[in-house]
Amino acid sequence: MLNGIFWVLRTGSPWRDLPERYGPHTTVYNRFNRWAKAGVWVRVFKELAEKSPDSMQFIDSSIIRAHRHAASGKKGAKITPSVALVED
Repeated sequence: MLNGIFWVLRTGSPWRDLPERYGPHTTVYNRFNRWAKAGVWVRVFKELAEKSPDSMQFIDSSIIRAHRHAASGKKGAKITPSVALVED
């Protein structure tokens, strides 16, 4: 179950593309969704961070892959920033 969840999160694939070896995609998605709503993921990551605060690392954007449908956007589309820059 966890490997299936991590596979989808790591690859950025839709849940329906989950390989059969991880079980039915609806079951894996439902478990992920229920745990997210119940706060299980937050508790897990808080516990991991408390156990080993020196092991926390930042993720740089060079490892993030675009979804395969991202290539079909409009050419010359105006990009608007989602975060406003604030001066100190």
